[in-house]
Amino acid sequence: MTATIDDLLAALRAGKTITGGSPLHEVMHRASQEAMLVTAELNGPYQPPERVRELLSRLTGAPVDDSVTLFPPFTADFGRGIRLGKRVFVNSGCRFQDQGGVTIGDDCLVGHNAVLATLNHDLDPSRRTDLHPAPIVLGRNVWVGANVTILPGVTVGDDAVIGAGSLVTKDVPSGVVVVGSPARVVRSVQPG
Repeated sequence: MTATIDDLLAALRAGKTITGGSPLHEVMHRASQEAMLVTAELNGPYQPPERVRELLSRLTGAPVDDSVTLFPPFTADFGRGIRLGKRVFVNSGCRFQDQGGVTIGDDCLVGHNAVLATLNHDLDPSRRTDLHPAPIVLGRNVWVGANVTILPGVTVGDDAVIGAGSLVTKDVPSGVVVVGSPARVVRSVQPG
C-alpha cells in the first residue's frame, strides 16, 4: 500500500495511531524533510516580515494573515498541522511538533523557546515507534510565557496565561493564570 500526504493528514486529524515503519510513517518523514527545508530558509539570513509570512504559508499549506508576526528561529517538524489566527505573535526559538495539530487563536502571544508537542510514542517497548497524535488548541488572547512546554491533547481557554517555564499537562480553563510543573491554577486573570 502506498500512502499520500492526504492519507496522512486524514489519519492525523482523526487521531489515529501512526504505526512505526508504515506507509503513513514514511509519508510523515518525507513531509518532515520538506518542513526542515522551509524552516532552514526561514531561519537563514534576515527575512522581512512579509517573507516570513510567505514561508509560514508554504510550511502550513494555508494562508497566514498579514497581522501574524513570527521572530525566527522557529522549527516545525511537519508544518501542515499549524493553524494561526489573526494578530498572533510567536517569539524566537519556538518549536512546534505539530503532526497532531496546533491551533493558535486570535490575539495570542507565544513566548521565547515555547515547545508545543502533539505526539506521544507508545509506552509498550515493542511498539515504541508508533505515534499517537493529539491536538493542542490555544483559545483567543492566550499568553504563553517563555520556556513553556505544552503536551499533546491540551486545550487552553480564552484569556488564559501560562507562566514562564511551566509544563502544561492538562487543559487550562479560560481566564486563569497557571504556573509550575505540572502547571496548576494560581489565580484568575483580572480584566482591566
